[in-house]
Amino acid sequence: MSVVPVADVLQGRVAVDSEVTVRGWVRTRRDSKAGFSFLAVYDGSCFDPVQAVINNSLPNYNQEVLRLTTGCSVIVTGKVVASQGQGQSFEIQATNVEVTGWVEDPDTYPMAAKRHSIEYLREVAHLRPRTNLIGAVARVRHTLAQALHRFFDEQGFFWVSTPLITASDTEGAGEMFRVSTLDLENLPRNDQGKVDFDKDFFGKESFLTVSGQLNGETYACALSKIYTFGPTFRAENSNTSRHLAEFWMLEPEVAFASLNDVAGLAEAMLKYVFKAVLEERADDMQFFAERVDKDAIDRLQRFVSADFAQVDYTDAVTILENCGKQFENPVYWGVDLSSEHERYLAEEHFKAPVVVKNYPKDIKAFYMRLNEDGKTVAAMDVLAPGIGEIIGGSQREERLDVLDARMAEMGLNKEDYWWYRDLRRYGTVPHSGFGLGFERLIAYVTGVQNVRDVIPFPRTPRNATF
Repeated sequence: MSVVPVADVLQGRVAVDSEVTVRGWVRTRRDSKAGFSFLAVYDGSCFDPVQAVINNSLPNYNQEVLRLTTGCSVIVTGKVVASQGQGQSFEIQATNVEVTGWVEDPDTYPMAAKRHSIEYLREVAHLRPRTNLIGAVARVRHTLAQALHRFFDEQGFFWVSTPLITASDTEGAGEMFRVSTLDLENLPRNDQGKVDFDKDFFGKESFLTVSGQLNGETYACALSKIYTFGPTFRAENSNTSRHLAEFWMLEPEVAFASLNDVAGLAEAMLKYVFKAVLEERADDMQFFAERVDKDAIDRLQRFVSADFAQVDYTDAVTILENCGKQFENPVYWGVDLSSEHERYLAEEHFKAPVVVKNYPKDIKAFYMRLNEDGKTVAAMDVLAPGIGEIIGGSQREERLDVLDARMAEMGLNKEDYWWYRDLRRYGTVPHSGFGLGFERLIAYVTGVQNVRDVIPFPRTPRNATF
């Protein structure tokens, strides 16, 4: 007898007539007048539960089995047999059922066997992984993360762990969470009456990172090909379906690479991970297609087989100006494209994923390489049908004098970035990279509309409960 995951039983990896043990939680119990009970037991290893058929001859049948309700934890031992019922190929004829944990009051159990609104589930985030939806999201999230690591490893990249606490603002946006151990009731002040961060833990003003990019560049300029993958933080007071205060970012960085090089890398990466999730999480994707977004599977299949379109920002603006469609947000050269503009390009004009390149410098970050025209930078956004921007990237400015000028334009103190500037002083090279918001990727794959439902414990304005 061996302990096996439910997935092994249902997917035929356990021989018929083998005696096995599965451990999990009760999803439902049905009782037959013929003296049997049917327990649906899940352990999270796959979407479906396994059915355990329990005879009333078991010693604890009346005292325990008939009291089992949704959420109780059990250890079931029995023989794997071909299922007589519809919906699954195999089931377990139980010879022993051990109850390891009861639900105290089934009538008030927050995850009782009924459909709950997605808003309600956010209020019980500690229990929502037990639902079909959030369980499926968690498995897809895992598969996508593993596929990203696998892709970059196969491409010869090194994973670099960049710090969460920083004194640098990558985006120059200022929307950062401050990290401090100073006593808020008794803040030290300097001669100007301002908070004296010299007295703080790090001896300077420090923040939670908004990006690992700048740190990643230092390693790309030594190891050639690296990527970072971890949490990032934005103190934006945004209550939308697309924003989180804490989210995960994937950021590859490649030395000696042009913007076109990393555009090709982004296309190969997305197709790789979409194929992986279609192959490895077919059961969960079927659930999303049936219950969340009927286009979930077809959308990924179309993406994988599509050729990416490429267009300059200037040409994209011309397309939008001449398309005859009335947009909520006006479009003109110099404006940052909104989601409706991006989706029109991907869904209606090109009908394919689109790489938009060479944006006006005034709407992009200081580190993006200035083009020869002096008005645009070598930046790109990858737009996906159904969501709009899914990746943003650029060739980095490797020329120290141009980088300094861009910092001055944006009111940044170059001395704060002395170590970043050193990369341009000691063996500078052209290099490029991009950022992928992991939660937006998961939302795109699953069809789940709100990024708060694709991260285990969402952090949003006025919400850090769990």
